[in-house]
Amino acid sequence: MEESIISIQKLNKVYPNGCHALKNINLEVKKGEFLVVIGLSGSGKSTLLRCINRLHDITSGSAIFKGVNITGQTGQELRNTRAKIGMVFQHFNLIPRKTVMQNVLTGSLATTGIFKSLAGNYTEQDKKQAMKFIKIVGLEGKEYVRADNLSGGQQQRVAIARALMQNPDVLLADEPVASLDPATSNSVMQYLEKINKDLGVTVICNLHFLSLVRQYASRVVALKGGEVVYEGGPLDICKEWFKRIYGEEAVEVTAH
Repeated sequence: MEESIISIQKLNKVYPNGCHALKNINLEVKKGEFLVVIGLSGSGKSTLLRCINRLHDITSGSAIFKGVNITGQTGQELRNTRAKIGMVFQHFNLIPRKTVMQNVLTGSLATTGIFKSLAGNYTEQDKKQAMKFIKIVGLEGKEYVRADNLSGGQQQRVAIARALMQNPDVLLADEPVASLDPATSNSVMQYLEKINKDLGVTVICNLHFLSLVRQYASRVVALKGGEVVYEGGPLDICKEWFKRIYGEEAVEVTAH
């Protein structure tokens, strides 16, 4: 591991309705990490990821990416930052009527431009890159199948390949397996692990199942009520820590 690729300092996020979603978050993310964020629904996990790529504005504090303070970035400066931070969503966010190849190619929007992208004017290099990432996520042979004809797990792998088209330094995965069955969840997590280890992409992933956390995370951060309540190794989350994070009545469910 190397220096911090992301540094979060005293970050607060307050929504217009007064909800204080994140409270004084301090977090260092090392280059090459597979960091998993855990916590109850509403604990601030998704908000944290959206503050990192500035989909949400930061109320106070700062987010530093590769040594640059991105807290107040706007316009082209912010677009350039977002181009290096890929994101995978729980519900895939694919274009259902488009093919796997067409969906993956939309990941090159930052370099292709919106008008060329809408017209489908991609370079041969773009198409080669798209095919490379389609192969990496195990979908070779499916490149001309429409997204709405794929299983949920396959659609999420398309979304991962699309994010890779940005050649990101960091990949944010917001509950990437929450809509999937346990076997498919493991498959998707294996591809995220492969991208982390083989391509050197730093991964920050929100997860619910501790069985997956223990299997894939290099480090874990737990949020509760918008605050960091645990930071450490995945295997150090004992029964006592589990109850502190999720509540006294919580029961651990395993994703087999």
